[in-house]
Amino acid sequence: MKKFSLILSFIILIAAAAWGFYDMMPQKEYAPGQFSTENALKHIKTIAEAPHYVGSKKHEEVKKYVISELSTMGLEVETQEGYTSGDWGNVSKAINIIAKIEGSGNGKALVLMAHYDSNTHSSKGASDDAVGVAVILESIRGYLEAGNNPKNDIIILFTDAEELGLNGAQLFVDEHPLAKDIGLILNFEARGSGGPSYMLIETNGGNKNLIETFNEANPEFPVANSLAYSIYKMLPNDTDLTVFREDADIEGFNFAFIDDHYDYHTVNDSYENLDSNSLQHQISYLIPLLEYYSTHDLTKLKSEVDYIYFDFPIFNFVYYPYSWVFPMLILAVLLFLILIGYGIKNQKLTLRGIFQGFGAFFITLTLTGIIGYFSWTAITALYPQYLDILHGFTYNGHLYIAGFTALSFALCFYVYSKFKKTETANLLIAPIFVWLLICTAIAVYLKGASFFIIQVYGALAALLILVSTKKEKPSLLFLLLLCFPGLWMLSPLIQMLPVGLGLKTLASSCIISVFLFGLLIPVFGFYKQKKKLALLGFVLCAIFLISAHFQSDFTEERPHPTSLLYLFDSDNNTANWATYNKSLDNWTSQYLGDNKRSPEDLSHFSSKYGTGFSYVSETTVKNIQTPDISIVKDTVIGNERHVGICVVPYRNVNRLEVRTNEVEVLSCAVNNVLLSKKFIENRKDRLFTHYISNNDYTEISLTFDVSEKPVLIFYEASYDLLEHELFSIPDRPDNAIPMPFVINDAVMVKKTLKL
Repeated sequence: MKKFSLILSFIILIAAAAWGFYDMMPQKEYAPGQFSTENALKHIKTIAEAPHYVGSKKHEEVKKYVISELSTMGLEVETQEGYTSGDWGNVSKAINIIAKIEGSGNGKALVLMAHYDSNTHSSKGASDDAVGVAVILESIRGYLEAGNNPKNDIIILFTDAEELGLNGAQLFVDEHPLAKDIGLILNFEARGSGGPSYMLIETNGGNKNLIETFNEANPEFPVANSLAYSIYKMLPNDTDLTVFREDADIEGFNFAFIDDHYDYHTVNDSYENLDSNSLQHQISYLIPLLEYYSTHDLTKLKSEVDYIYFDFPIFNFVYYPYSWVFPMLILAVLLFLILIGYGIKNQKLTLRGIFQGFGAFFITLTLTGIIGYFSWTAITALYPQYLDILHGFTYNGHLYIAGFTALSFALCFYVYSKFKKTETANLLIAPIFVWLLICTAIAVYLKGASFFIIQVYGALAALLILVSTKKEKPSLLFLLLLCFPGLWMLSPLIQMLPVGLGLKTLASSCIISVFLFGLLIPVFGFYKQKKKLALLGFVLCAIFLISAHFQSDFTEERPHPTSLLYLFDSDNNTANWATYNKSLDNWTSQYLGDNKRSPEDLSHFSSKYGTGFSYVSETTVKNIQTPDISIVKDTVIGNERHVGICVVPYRNVNRLEVRTNEVEVLSCAVNNVLLSKKFIENRKDRLFTHYISNNDYTEISLTFDVSEKPVLIFYEASYDLLEHELFSIPDRPDNAIPMPFVINDAVMVKKTLKL
């Protein structure tokens, strides 16, 4: 009977963890009311038919399609067009699409927002962000056909040039009169092609009213916690909503899925690769929130009070005030000390046993931490081709997460098997102690993660049973129930952190696995076959890593991101092939073969991860037309020199990047748009990047001290290398795609101007 309860507890443990993942999002079509998933899919397929970045032909087609769909619903549609730059130093002409449903009241407006542009060059943008556009379009159609009469105005805002620096959002906030009427924004985004959609709050004040109303709206599958937003705020991953929060103090919710990260910003962000459950999850948020916030008083969402919040199976959504953080922590510490005293008095705890428990826990924590820390370095040493996946999440990334998680648990079982004579209660002291230290640090520095104290209370309840029961072995199933908070809170993090931040953070999966094991000691401590479970973990690790090995090559399903550029230096009349690839395939080797070398300059252009060229190789100079760069103004006023420059392209181009020598620029405007002071003060050698629409000119106004001697270096690029009449570049092989996040398949011209 005892053996049966051990096996049953293990099965329940695995099933509970699986249920936690399964329950995060809809597993079938979620189609309430008038919503049609078929219509939403049609929108996605049409929008994501081809890359539709700013300045491309398809971008114009997508704009017309979205306007047509809104007009068909009987809505009056307007466009807002203008140059913007935001804080990224990226200048572009954005064209926002705006429609409004008039409400019956006089309160603030509800905004439904997504961006309709794709990332530059090759991304089809099915998930990022055709899904957002499609879900809003279809929700509004269903909402109107159902005859709803909103109290609040509903603004449908499809922003442009989000991928270039949140430019469309910046244009709307800075110049559109509707911006002052907004009370709340629901923004739909993606950073991969699958997985659950996480809710992230954007607020300058307290989140109390946002959380309470979100819970009242009762979305069926909320996946959210205050830790996720705390981490999000630390990362350079802003959304359009960030502009509204920072510049106009407008609050809102982001909804974004981030799994299948390997498709992010690639040609594989396609209709075919979209996870239908992720689409359904976005729908499951928007429908109830639209119905609720269209009638709720949006003037009462501001608050000075912050809430801890997290999703939890059965309870759905749990929240409580920040003011509870320290009382809950202090109470947990007091209970811990009381239970230790009680356990020692009751002879269920011994100092020797507690010391052994600390030894076991810190041995496993050290071993797994070291393995995790060097894991990505070791993986890329064995498989250097992974370095060409710039965001660091490989096609077989989930296998690596599973493999190192299995290894961590195997090490835990093996180490703890050496302490089989130590009572389970003694083994539990170290994990609780460490978690209390973590919760103390969190309470001071990262309050949003303070919900972890909940799992500590579960462990304290288990400790109470262990030190007070007179039975040799208390009910394992009841102890397992007390372990569920830790299981449900930590299991998703083991996967989420490497998915969101890249496999370089595999150490987090390893360490969290040990922390989770520690909280499961009330159950695992009674397992007599720990060595066999350790062996099972090692076998599973081997299976996962071997499977990853056999999926480490590049195939048509797992294509190799490759890059190629032609660089013409008109100053020196020289030309080079260049690539960002660390591992060259046959396609890139045609141009960067035996003569390749590491670049001396021309190595860094603006990109998401600051990636520089890996190799260049000298080649024949082609007759590439260079831009006309002329000084149209040069005036000295006091100690400042004001210079106007006009750059006119003589070929079809997509982008102009301007860099400088080490000189202090006081101000810079591009096409009458003043670059932000924040950017100018923090820039290095890049002055700006202009993403060009309709082959437009670039007009620059510079101000600098008269003592400075600026040198401007212009890099004009067109994304037409593969189609250019002066080249005969063969198509990429089926197992390769254009590398995202960098300038690619481009003909680039360098030209220098000394002032």
